[in-house]
Amino acid sequence: MAETAQEPEINDEDLVARTQNGDPRAFDDLVRKYSSRLYGLVYNMTSNHEDTNDLLQDIFAKAYRSIKGFRGKSSFYTWLHTIATNMTINFLKKRSRSYKMSLDDIDNGVQHDPEFIELTSGPDARREVNLKELQVRLNEAMMKLSNEHRAVVTMFDIQGMPHAEIGKILGISEGTVRSRLFYAHRQLQNYLQEFLTT
Repeated sequence: MAETAQEPEINDEDLVARTQNGDPRAFDDLVRKYSSRLYGLVYNMTSNHEDTNDLLQDIFAKAYRSIKGFRGKSSFYTWLHTIATNMTINFLKKRSRSYKMSLDDIDNGVQHDPEFIELTSGPDARREVNLKELQVRLNEAMMKLSNEHRAVVTMFDIQGMPHAEIGKILGISEGTVRSRLFYAHRQLQNYLQEFLTT
C-alpha cells in the first residue's frame, strides 16, 4: 500500500467507547460520520435550512451529554437517529404552536434528488415551470402531514431506511410503520391529486 492510503474507518463501538472514556476527538469523528445523514433527516422534516442547522447542534450536544448512558442495546446509529427524530418532532410541535409557516419558510428539497433530476431534465420551459410548481406543492403536502407521518415518509422514502429500523427509532412496531406509511402516501396523493390531473 502507498503511504498516502487512508486509515481504515474505526467502527462506532470503538468511537463510542473512546468518547465515554473522555476522548472528545472520537465524538468529533462520530459527528463527521453522521452529520450529512442526520441533516437529510431533519431537513426533510422541517423544510428549513436554518432550523436544521440549529437542531443538528442541539442533537449532537444532547448525544454528547447522554453518551455515558449509551449501553449498546441498539446500534449507535439507531440511538442517534432516535434522539434526532424525537428532538425534531418536539421542535415541530413547538413551532406549529408559535406560528404558521409561510411558503417563504419552505425550502425546495426535492430538486436535489438524483432520480427527480434525471426524470425532469429537459429544455422545455413550460415543463420547468410545472416542475417548480410540483416542488412547491410537494413541500406543502409534506408540511400538511402530521409530524409522526412526515417522519416515516422521510426515513423510508427519502433516506431509504427499512421498516424495522424505523420502528426501532420511533419505538413502534413494523406494522405501525407500514400503516403510517400507507396513510401518509394516501394523504400525499390526495394533496397532489388536483395538481397532477390538471
